[in-house]
Amino acid sequence: MDSLNVLIYLSIASFIAFLSKRATSKIGMPTVTGYVIAGVILGTSLLGIFHSKTLEHLNIINDFALGIIGFTIGSELHREVFKKLGRPIFIIALFESCMAFIVVTVSIYLIDPSRLYQALILGAVASATAPAATVYVIQQYKTEGPLTSTILAVVGIDDAFALIIYVFASAIAKGVLRATHFSILHIVAIPAVEIGLSIVLGISAGLIFSRLFRRVRYPDDLLLGIAGFLLLILGVSKQFGLSGILSSMTFGIIISNINSALTHRSSKIIENISPLLFAYFFIFAGSHLNIRLLPIIGITGLVYLLARITGKVGGACLGAVVGKAPVVVKKYIGFSLIPQVGVALALAIMVNKEFGNGAYGATGTNLAILVINILLFTTIITEIVGPLMTKYALTKAGERKE
Repeated sequence: MDSLNVLIYLSIASFIAFLSKRATSKIGMPTVTGYVIAGVILGTSLLGIFHSKTLEHLNIINDFALGIIGFTIGSELHREVFKKLGRPIFIIALFESCMAFIVVTVSIYLIDPSRLYQALILGAVASATAPAATVYVIQQYKTEGPLTSTILAVVGIDDAFALIIYVFASAIAKGVLRATHFSILHIVAIPAVEIGLSIVLGISAGLIFSRLFRRVRYPDDLLLGIAGFLLLILGVSKQFGLSGILSSMTFGIIISNINSALTHRSSKIIENISPLLFAYFFIFAGSHLNIRLLPIIGITGLVYLLARITGKVGGACLGAVVGKAPVVVKKYIGFSLIPQVGVALALAIMVNKEFGNGAYGATGTNLAILVINILLFTTIITEIVGPLMTKYALTKAGERKE
């Protein structure tokens, strides 16, 4: 594919995003939901305009969008938020991640006890919550309040827990497939190093950026600086197998807590470019889905979907009660954690690389095919239902401004 074709595809996505946004605004549907539906129509499932090879060439757009999403989340996690909501945030994130993992793992295991490895991997993927859709809904309706702050904090911290859970679960699954013993030290060390280095990268970039740009006032100069640092963070993360979204989030946290004025200026600039990148991100995400492969999923996919929603909503609400969060958070936090595209899709791709490369024979290959198809099909449901539920929760909480 040459550069001209890439530009044409981006042009098509832009026009479709415009039409989709106009249509969803008339019927009161979150914009992100319309983007995902448009992506499904244009993608491999139906029209085939955005096919798999095209999407591979457009992956850089998704990477940059995830970086901006991570920065947006991190910029909201300033010390005032932690002072006011700190303890409940961590407890809610821990409970909803672990509960989704446990409920899905147990449910899938009961379907077929002979495939513990399958239950573990699907449970690990289920623990992730996609921040992109939630962040977009919050930006669209300009919500503010304790529920909004808690949601942004939880979906950010959730990524760290999901990464830890996945690495632990995949190590155990590999041990089961090989029928060998596995080292607990090895299982603990891998996620600790990956997460630790991701955080160090974000902290380092945040400190340098805050130092270099603390006196910069011109929006154009600040935009160039933010773009340069985010792209550097994402590039280094990809090169060394770190979490780009976690590093970007840490980058935002550091700036937010060092220089609130710089954070405010940076966030305003990000708000100007994020609608375009988010539109691409969700349209391309929807384009990955192939509804013709539905028979592959079967009852396993349905159980996964229901178990994940149960674990997320139940775990978040329980965590809010245990953490003594504000009443509005206890009532509605669970409804805002349903979307799964983004981090979960990245985990599914990791499953494909680790288990679908032939190292674990036909069993590993079948596991990779099953996981990525279950995730893609349930994603279309969660990306349609999730934003609607998030909008409902924020509306009921009285935090919407639009």
